[in-house]
Amino acid sequence: MAFPDLQSFLRFLDHEGEVARIGVEVDPELEITEIATRVLREGGPVLFFERVKGSSFPLVINLFGTARRIEMALGRPPAEIGENLAKLAEGLNPPSMRRVWAQRSALRDLVNMRTATPRSQALSQEVSEAPDLNKLPILKCWPNDGGRFVTLPLVLTTDPATGRRNLGMYRLHVFDARTTGMHWQIQKGGRFHYYEASARRQSIEVAVALGGDPALILAATLPLPENIDEIAFAGLLRRKPYPMVPAETLSLSVPANAEFILEGVVPYEERAMEGPFGDHYGYYSREAPFPVFHLKRITRRRNAIYPATVVGKPPQEDAYIGNATQEIMTPLIRLIHPEVADLWAYYETGFHALTVVSVKVRYRKEAVKTALSLLGTGQLTLCKVIVMVDAEVDPKDFDAVLAAAGRNFEPERDFVLIPGAPIDTLDFSSFRMHLGSKMIVDATSPVEEDTLPEEKGGSRGAISSGGEEVDLSAVDPRICGHRLLAGTLLAVKVSSGGREIAEKLAKTPLASSAKIVAVVSSDVKLEDRMALMWGIFTRFDPARDVLFAEAELRGSWPIYRGSMIIDATFKEGYPEPLEMTEEVKEKVSKRWGEYFGRPGLS
Repeated sequence: MAFPDLQSFLRFLDHEGEVARIGVEVDPELEITEIATRVLREGGPVLFFERVKGSSFPLVINLFGTARRIEMALGRPPAEIGENLAKLAEGLNPPSMRRVWAQRSALRDLVNMRTATPRSQALSQEVSEAPDLNKLPILKCWPNDGGRFVTLPLVLTTDPATGRRNLGMYRLHVFDARTTGMHWQIQKGGRFHYYEASARRQSIEVAVALGGDPALILAATLPLPENIDEIAFAGLLRRKPYPMVPAETLSLSVPANAEFILEGVVPYEERAMEGPFGDHYGYYSREAPFPVFHLKRITRRRNAIYPATVVGKPPQEDAYIGNATQEIMTPLIRLIHPEVADLWAYYETGFHALTVVSVKVRYRKEAVKTALSLLGTGQLTLCKVIVMVDAEVDPKDFDAVLAAAGRNFEPERDFVLIPGAPIDTLDFSSFRMHLGSKMIVDATSPVEEDTLPEEKGGSRGAISSGGEEVDLSAVDPRICGHRLLAGTLLAVKVSSGGREIAEKLAKTPLASSAKIVAVVSSDVKLEDRMALMWGIFTRFDPARDVLFAEAELRGSWPIYRGSMIIDATFKEGYPEPLEMTEEVKEKVSKRWGEYFGRPGLS
């Protein structure tokens, strides 16, 4: 089913029992975040807030907060889309009339990968008015955010050099009624267009669509190759060409069926402090200078609905969007890397902090070759930790991945550190925006010539003594708990002194019986797998925070042996983790019956 716009999708979801309408007035400052976060973590419905304090527009949130709703939005499982495109590319190689005929069904879908001009007036231009962002129910999501943020914007730009279009999703920090920040991160299409405009000393035109059909929203989040038009790709997703119309004040075309269109420009020379903002890593990204978006006009539907999302500690709605994204993209990655069996980036770690790739190894260190290539490909460039496993290991199964590391990983042979590399704008672990380090862990089975003499005939045992649990506080009294995962990863919780204790553990035979030891802070719940992965992988920079029991330098070649010890404790200078205020939590708990007390609502 192709949905022509957001409201038709909402009607469908309502018919399927997937929408809860909330008729009481709610506050866009913090209250909606707390409600939406609770509902999402229970696998709950889309929330349609009919009365938002300070605005006459209703607000919808949690549109894509389950895997089922993602499939509803696309009309099929996300993986099927990528697999069909990959089969089409493979089926036409080499091209022939017979092969083209055999792929005629898929080619019909491909014909929809374009735009079209609607015959009637664009819904997104039914009303045209002077810009006033104060009229919109824009959220303040977290207590220490720098203000209100547009969290589900579809930002449209064109390359000044080539005219190619890009649609991306970049948060907008509202400065006043007519201006916002433009959070163009590195390795993003909008930032590349802005770079080109700035090199020419030109302002760049920008149109921001709010709403639109679900295919358009999801297409804006896809890490497509730089020269692929996301709007045309939305036509492929929805199986109909995407309707576009000329903007009122810009030379751009804009989505005809959006709820709102914000038209404006970003001057090449202007910067303003943007943030802080509670982002999807689960912390506040710091205030920093970013370009400024100046609105010239707002057009909208007469009965427009404002769409929003919340990001924060996992899980949030972006977990489902990100998982769908990689299910679509992985089959396409295999076109370039046929040795790749599967790939999975963990939303528990903010996606970019941990990626696991299963590969069919055909020669020694092919897995490392593949890892290096992937680390230079699109958004994968921003990965911090990439773990390579054999083709039969499921990258989504973290225990299976750890077990593979337990069997195969030997630092002397299988550890690659890349210092001074680009990292995600939101990754704070190196204390330097955009610059940090990466590491490759090759946990594939070694070919015979890779076998190290010292590893023959034995393997490390679990953290135990005569089958009984061991008290690691004997190593240091500040150790207040530990947990062993898959016999490989020992998580050690400490009250303080993370680096000092990590160095002690590197020299402790008991701890070194685990291949990997991660020292975590006292706020991390060892018993909660998601919280533990978040607490480990978001809080270390490989070059600074990874230690080994033994290390030496042969020329310029570092050699590591023994256990890998990770100081994943919270360091002084890190931004604070996101927490809602107790006042708002109590308010929402008291009002819960008001929100969902009407008949027919869950």
